[in-house]
Amino acid sequence: MRDNEKFAYHVSYYLGRYLSEIAGFSENTIISYCTTFELLFQFLESQKGLAVESLTFGDLTADNVLEFLCWLEEEHSNKASTRNCRLASIHAFCRYLLKTEPKMMFNLEQILDIPLKKAAQTSPEYLSLEAMRRILALPSLGTKAGRRDSVLLATLYNSGCRVQELCDLKAGDLRLTNPAILRITGKGNKTRSVPIMEALAKTLRLYLYENKLDLPENNGLPLFQNRSGEKFTRKGISYILDKYVSEARQADPQLFPSRISPHSFRHSVSMHMLQAGVNIYHIRDFLGHVDVKTTEIYSRLDEEEKRKALEKIPNIFSKNLENALWHTNKPLLQRLLDLGLSH
Repeated sequence: MRDNEKFAYHVSYYLGRYLSEIAGFSENTIISYCTTFELLFQFLESQKGLAVESLTFGDLTADNVLEFLCWLEEEHSNKASTRNCRLASIHAFCRYLLKTEPKMMFNLEQILDIPLKKAAQTSPEYLSLEAMRRILALPSLGTKAGRRDSVLLATLYNSGCRVQELCDLKAGDLRLTNPAILRITGKGNKTRSVPIMEALAKTLRLYLYENKLDLPENNGLPLFQNRSGEKFTRKGISYILDKYVSEARQADPQLFPSRISPHSFRHSVSMHMLQAGVNIYHIRDFLGHVDVKTTEIYSRLDEEEKRKALEKIPNIFSKNLENALWHTNKPLLQRLLDLGLSH
């Protein structure tokens, strides 16, 4: 096998099989790694005159990687944090190559010695309780789409999940018997359980019923679907949030930070828990931040402890949910609750 063919094989195998089948990385992480290599190849071709199909291990040098990182900052206006993500992807590939191509050890070690760039620490944007209350009260409960948006935003806040985790939720990830639990699959395909506030749990039962998601055969369907019946993309959820944030900001511009994204909900619930006196390590566990290195230091919370931590936050959306159109039919509501529609 020629040098360029061997290089092409390892890149293809690493991105196409190794990351998913052996390393167990999530789809989003793999996409990020692929983007890094697309940019690297674009740089080598446009700035170094190296055709992609002719690349060899000899072209993967510390000097080329350093120039690539500078190119990202200068030509693509990448911040230090993005630059570091790209470098981390290349470092991971180099560690893989150390096991398969030991003859490349000297070059690979030089690349691994390239340090991450110190990034400026910025405070996360989060919403006050009043700001969050106003956004959650905006979806129209007189329409099916409005009711979906209401439950979607409330779930995003209650669970503190990442936006992709929300996109990936399935109807079967809900357990709505008391105590209600939401199973979230996060980074590295790790699953965690988070408690659901009672006000939201009641409405989720009715949301599932209205959308036929309470049926066992629909357990595998997306919990939140767009107009095409497909799961939302991150862009789709951002669009929904931006619509309500824009409306809320018009009424009181001073109440809302300049930038609000779905991740702001994650920051917000953690700040509200912190302000309510919840232990910082309990918050880390609730959000799924505890990794392999910290599990030996911090014991994991059981579900009851996490529920108690969440309940310390003032209830900011129960009035909106209790006034939902579903709740106007009291006999139907009681019948559904008696049946215990859940998973």
